[in-house]
Amino acid sequence: MSDPQPIATIDLDFLGLAEAIAVFALAGPQGTVLVECGPMSTLPRLVAQLAARGITPADVTDVLVTHVHLDHAGSAGWWARSGARIHVHRRGYQHLADPTRLIASASRVYGADMGRFWGDMPAAPEAHLVAHDDGDRISAGGLAIRCIDTPGHARHHLCFALERALFTGDIAGIRLPGQLAAVAPTPPPDIDIAAWLGSLERIRRQQASRLFLTHFGEVVDADAHLDRVRDALSAAAARVADGLSRGLLREALIDDFAAWSRAVLAAQGVTGPILDAYLAANPPPMAVDGLMRYLGQQGNPPPAAAYAHA
Repeated sequence: MSDPQPIATIDLDFLGLAEAIAVFALAGPQGTVLVECGPMSTLPRLVAQLAARGITPADVTDVLVTHVHLDHAGSAGWWARSGARIHVHRRGYQHLADPTRLIASASRVYGADMGRFWGDMPAAPEAHLVAHDDGDRISAGGLAIRCIDTPGHARHHLCFALERALFTGDIAGIRLPGQLAAVAPTPPPDIDIAAWLGSLERIRRQQASRLFLTHFGEVVDADAHLDRVRDALSAAAARVADGLSRGLLREALIDDFAAWSRAVLAAQGVTGPILDAYLAANPPPMAVDGLMRYLGQQGNPPPAAAYAHA
């Protein structure tokens, strides 16, 4: 096997979009480790990109998934069946062993686009699944990796620390290469703003020199970036709460949130196709639904009519 860069960022070219979903390949002395594996729809691209680096599926000893959402872990079962160990939060373990509920939930959201977006999600044999808790140490490919429990985007979310590099999944937000703007993706059903803010502070305490975002790539100004994610998350929740207080129904809330998001991004110098890419990465309907659900759980339920067309 040829020796790739210690941390290689692989663009899955999701739906033909550059810099939408990343997989990170780590070169260990005993094999290759993947952080994230993407959906089945992008598996051919991932295998081809690994092959271009001299890596075959048999060379991949371990796959670490930050959480079980399809864009992060949809092909985990395939990799498990190919011989890799799959490392996942204990709360996400069962969804990889039996993804029936996960697939059903995603199918309700994506409908006819389910196959085109994500493909299937094969179950992972439990013999190849490893459940983790906060602070667990993983020996993968000869590398020493530490698990950090980081709820907020999902209850079953882990970050993975390799020395001073930190792989952050979705908890450290979305930021496209060459941009300063960061957004916090808030799809249902697990959004918890208080937990998310706590996780951001926990990440900060790791004093990582580099963050690796699944959406998308390496960030070297870690503290400033985390500040921007914190502010973006708080502002988004406040915007939806304000809309609800004004009696906006769901469709009006989505329109309001989309217009507001565009204005916020434009004020940070994000324009044109890059602005559209940010909105595609955090679609306003899903962002609003996740925040509405959270606000309802906090004792501020939206009016019933807000869900009339949900």
